[in-house]
Amino acid sequence: MNTSSLGLLVLPLPLFVLIAAAEGWLRQRRGLGHDWKAYWASLGDALGRVLVNRLLQAGITGALLYAVWQWRIPTFAMDRWWHWALLFVGQEFCYYWMHRADHRIHWFWLNHSVHHSSNQYTLSSAYRLGWTGKITGATVFFAPLVWVGFPVPVVLAALAVNLLYQFWLHTELIGRLPRPIEFVFNTPSHHRVHHASNPDYIDCNYGGVLIVFDRLFGSFRREREDEPPRYGLVKPIHSHNPVRIAFHAWIQMFRTLKSARNWKERALVLFGPPQ
Repeated sequence: MNTSSLGLLVLPLPLFVLIAAAEGWLRQRRGLGHDWKAYWASLGDALGRVLVNRLLQAGITGALLYAVWQWRIPTFAMDRWWHWALLFVGQEFCYYWMHRADHRIHWFWLNHSVHHSSNQYTLSSAYRLGWTGKITGATVFFAPLVWVGFPVPVVLAALAVNLLYQFWLHTELIGRLPRPIEFVFNTPSHHRVHHASNPDYIDCNYGGVLIVFDRLFGSFRREREDEPPRYGLVKPIHSHNPVRIAFHAWIQMFRTLKSARNWKERALVLFGPPQ
């Protein structure tokens, strides 16, 4: 991300950290318990990501997006209301497919798995986003928006706003909302299902702000009272070391590559579904 869009994610971080701490206190008051070590691990991940992003700047995907910009068809001046409406819908569509690829293609899962590594579902897990996203480059899925004429900084800022919206989704303290809201928007209930490792819940509810593309493409699952979500990875990690959390999937991937017998198996390790 460029400096301005990165700032959209960094500036609210102190407030988010305080709100997440308040949630932890409230969880304890309600007898739910709170993993404070995971809270600090998520903060360590967030601070590490800020440092890494400063070092890598645009990263692989940023360079690609700016290259695509040189071959854009029209140019949206963003001076009409419908430009922003079209950007919102287009960004949601691209985000859906990026997020779906994060879960279905191992290369993208290497970084995204960090976000799912917390064994407790709390607000602090919202900013546990990994350090290697600029290497895996999942934001390449937003290249079509750039190609049709949306400026790169505007596209990246729209993605940042999408991620900011999702902060409040990461909690067990908010139940189901009124049906019209649940039908259109991504809500804490929908996102709890997304983060669950139960077999019936895996790989669903990929939307960012909206849930309509999940309904359209058959990846929507409803939270069920008879199937409480279990959080964390299918093969959970129990470390609270931010470095270990950031690179655990990479270490496992290199071990698997080492034992692969041929190039086909290596390709499946990198680009097949996560195991």
